[in-house]
Amino acid sequence: MAKDGPNWDGLLKWSIANSDGTRPNRNLSEEDRRWFMEAMQSQTVDVIQRMKEITLVMKTPEQELEAQGVTAADIEDMLDELQEHVESIDMANDLHSIGGLIPLLGYLKNSHANVRAKAAEVVSTIVQNNPRSQQLVMEANGLEPLLSNFSSDSDVKVRTKALYAISSLIRHNKPGIAAFRLANGYAALRDALGTENVRFQRKALNLIQYLLHENQSDCNVVSELGFPRIMLHLASSKDAEVREAALRGLLELARDKTGGNNGGLGEDDEKLKQILEERIKGISLMSTEDLGAAREERQLVDSLWSTCYKEPSSLREKGLLALPGEDDPPPDVASQHFEPPLRGWARTSDSDSPVKKQDAPLLLGPSPPN
Repeated sequence: MAKDGPNWDGLLKWSIANSDGTRPNRNLSEEDRRWFMEAMQSQTVDVIQRMKEITLVMKTPEQELEAQGVTAADIEDMLDELQEHVESIDMANDLHSIGGLIPLLGYLKNSHANVRAKAAEVVSTIVQNNPRSQQLVMEANGLEPLLSNFSSDSDVKVRTKALYAISSLIRHNKPGIAAFRLANGYAALRDALGTENVRFQRKALNLIQYLLHENQSDCNVVSELGFPRIMLHLASSKDAEVREAALRGLLELARDKTGGNNGGLGEDDEKLKQILEERIKGISLMSTEDLGAAREERQLVDSLWSTCYKEPSSLREKGLLALPGEDDPPPDVASQHFEPPLRGWARTSDSDSPVKKQDAPLLLGPSPPN
């Protein structure tokens, strides 16, 4: 075996030679068995052991690591590896057991922006769809540094990654949502919408829409904080995903009945009507290809119009709400290339063929093995 890795070429040739069916089965010699096991074990990684080693590095003070020549890029690479390991829910939960969760959360306060961003990304992976790890991060007070980075970090990448981690942490997590509210999270979301970074805006709008959908009573809170006017502005964004996310949030507000508005945005209804008319005009001028890509936006515009003004939008009259073929099943592309044997047999036995037509095969009993 070479010094820089296993002899994959030799292993492949050995495997083929011993399984090509041209020779009878034989018992492996001790030498062959030892060689094979060494080749395979060289690729076996003890994940828990690696996570313990990474944890040891994360527990080492930043100044000491720098004194040993460890750079911020090295730390990022290490966190990249850790993220791969914790994609497994079991490994994610084990990180706390081996003492790695607390030092990982400590990296959210690292002096290097890229390390803070990467640490938040790893936290996102750990808590996503993982109630146990969500609980562990909440108990370790992990929401606090994430909120701090989201609301006030000087680097927009750090803010965006922190927001994504918060979204993963509090999704389907009632205690997390309650803590987010108490920590003035909605005010931080409002500030995020005021930035010029479209990616940051999209993630903030998506979280807002989720929170409003899960907690209709929060519609009053966001209305008092001035969200409707900000979202009205973003509904005219040049970025299609920002427009759609803003329209989804506005639709949640318009459907809210807790504020007594019976559908609509109250004093902002006229502004909304103007924006929707502009969007309908813009949609009407789209090419066929662009119309296809704007399917969700078309549906959101019509739903908002119907909710607020109790009538269908003009998109329906113009035939732009549902384009021809949009509700048809997808084309059967696969069957054009991989047709069943009997279908192919039937076509090749066409009456125009010079070959005498044969009777279809009689299928009796179980099908032959593949």
